[in-house]
Amino acid sequence: MQYWVPKALTFGVILGLSGCSVFTNDTHHKKNYRVHEAVQVPADLEQPFQDKEFQMNVAVYENDADPLSFRPPQQVLTLAKGSWAEDKEDIARIYFDKNDGIDTLDTFIWEAVEGVLRNNQTSISVDDRANGKIATGWYSIIKAEEGWFWETVTEVSRQRFEFTLSQEEHQRTASLEAKLLDYQSDKVALDPLLQQQLEVRALNAVVAEFDYRYRLLEVELRKQQGVLSLDLGFDNEGNAALITLADRVSVMERLSNFLERVNFTVIRMDEDSNEVLVRYQAPENSVWDSIWGEEETTLTLEDGDYTIKVGVTDDEQTSLTWLDAEGNVLDAATMEALQQGLVEALRSRGLSI
Repeated sequence: MQYWVPKALTFGVILGLSGCSVFTNDTHHKKNYRVHEAVQVPADLEQPFQDKEFQMNVAVYENDADPLSFRPPQQVLTLAKGSWAEDKEDIARIYFDKNDGIDTLDTFIWEAVEGVLRNNQTSISVDDRANGKIATGWYSIIKAEEGWFWETVTEVSRQRFEFTLSQEEHQRTASLEAKLLDYQSDKVALDPLLQQQLEVRALNAVVAEFDYRYRLLEVELRKQQGVLSLDLGFDNEGNAALITLADRVSVMERLSNFLERVNFTVIRMDEDSNEVLVRYQAPENSVWDSIWGEEETTLTLEDGDYTIKVGVTDDEQTSLTWLDAEGNVLDAATMEALQQGLVEALRSRGLSI
């Protein structure tokens, strides 16, 4: 039985040496491919039945060499506080709710419209506010393009709009609609899509002006009320600090009262150096506090003494910079956690500074 081994080796060597004869150097020789016979269609094969009622013609499209410009519909931007828009409306219209601090809603909206017209160096052509309508003069929604060394001053088009204001009987909700009255252009023809874009852009300009004016009103209200907004920012030296709109005198008067209600103890107030020395001790909340809903707010702050430096920023806001017992300024992460805890305490307990 041992004779088959050398015979098998001899046969393998002979087969390996003869392998060159299996494949030829001819690329297209049939020995180099696995040849399959062509598919033979049966002679008696019949085509399936096709109902002409459901037969569809093959579409043929013509390629247009000139590029086409597709403009999406413009959207009404409800960026102003208390503004909202109806879904699937075909007209450029937005709704405003009467926010806190606004005496008369329609007057506030008309002032925003006038502000837009002044920004575009135009005026009111027809003033019919008694019936809730104002027609504008000519101005251009699309501004001139600016370059590095030149500016394209040629206006693409000019428009005139009509703004219609409707107010509910309770006078706490009003809607403003923009409609294109006249259009002038030597280059761009007016179509329904372009008209929709121009009307919405004119309306969005009023919404942006409304938002800007109400933000200014909120600042004045906070100053009058003496409320600390406690936003996170930086002092004049670049240190992380709490920023408020109230003046420094109001902060020094009202800060101690607020801090004592969120587990701080005011040790000393130095009005000459505008510094407040406080001591913080986290409250010990029990299970009964959580049951009765009287659980006190715990700040993300280590127990100990802190010094609060009250300063004024370059934009005339008041900054509160916190230092630990060693005189080190608290970093930005600690100040962010402190700011969030103080704001949460204001909201949960209904406090004001």
